[in-house]
Parts: sequence; C-alpha cells; structure tokens
Amino acid sequence: MNIRDPQLSDDELRAMWPVLGGFGTFGALVKVLLLTAQRRDEVAHMRRSEINGEGVWTIPAERYKTNRANVIPLSDAAHAVIAAQPIIDGSDFVLTVKGKNPFNGFSKAKRRLDDATPEVANWRLHDLRRTAKTLMMRAGVRPDISERVLGHVIPGVEGVYDRHSYPNEKRDALEKLATMVDQIVSPPASDKVMKLRTGADT
Repeated sequence: MNIRDPQLSDDELRAMWPVLGGFGTFGALVKVLLLTAQRRDEVAHMRRSEINGEGVWTIPAERYKTNRANVIPLSDAAHAVIAAQPIIDGSDFVLTVKGKNPFNGFSKAKRRLDDATPEVANWRLHDLRRTAKTLMMRAGVRPDISERVLGHVIPGVEGVYDRHSYPNEKRDALEKLATMVDQIVSPPASDKVMKLRTGADT
C-alpha cells in the first residue's frame, strides 16, 4: 500500500489552486485553510466579529483545540479571500451558504473537488495545515514562530513563562507563507519557459 505524504506538493498546489475559484464557499475555505494554517472547523466557524479593523483574526479560546485564544494577523492574500465572501442575510459567519450556519458540507464538496483535480489524490483537508507549516519553514520562518501560528502549545519552561503573543512575527510568517503560495501557484513566466524547455529536452 502506498503511504501518501501528508502534505501537498508544489505540483498539486498548482493543479488545485486555479480550480478553487469555481467552488464557491468551499473553494474559499480551502484557500483560507492554507493561508492561515488553522484547523478546518476553526476556519469554517470564522466570524466577521472576530476580525478587527487591522485584519487580525482572534479565534476565541472556547472553540480552539488548546482552549487558548489564538491571534492570527491575516496576510493580505487571506484577507482578500475573506473580504470577497458575501454577507448572507446579515450573518456574522464568513464562510456560509445560507447564513444561519457555518459551512459544513465538507465531504460532498471535497468529492467534487477531487473529481476536478485528479492530479491531487488521496488527500485530506488537514494536509493543508501541514503544507502551510512546511512552506513557512521553506520561507525561513523560525520553527517556534510557525508553531505559534499553528496555535501549538510551546513545551517546557519557554511555554510556561513566555506569554508574549508575537503578533509582528506571526504577521511576517503569514505574509511569507502567502508569498510562497503565490510563487508556487503563479510562477514567473521565465520559470514556465524553463520548464517547457526542460521538458522538451528530455
């Protein structure tokens, strides 16, 4: 049995990203999952009232896995996806189909996306979180900062005594993540030409 790498490759991201625009609320959810590195339900239950005027999203402790609030300074790319979502019947939910409830049709929507992207096989939404962690590392983000972005509890004495929320460092990490995603899914024209030439020579 083939064991899948629990994160998406660059080629898989390139295959998936342009398709997401045709998947409405679910497509937006997938983008925000990767661009914020948060868990599925945390993103699905995102409320506009949790995002302040500076684009900082605070996930309250009562719906965070660690029972601690997590502060996410949204990148410009993530904020653009969120801002593009329609307000339905005055709902506070960002990702909603009918307004009354947060998006919850994950299985059906993912099956449709899988059918549209056969290049991306046997993956889970949680893989986007792992992918985001890896991309932050590739972008030079310090491991302890990427762990704080993910909302993981920092072990040992540091986790007990260091109560700083690192907002500036987390914002920088998420902007670097967004830049890395953009470079992967929209490579410069010169890169595309190089790949074509390489493919033609082999």
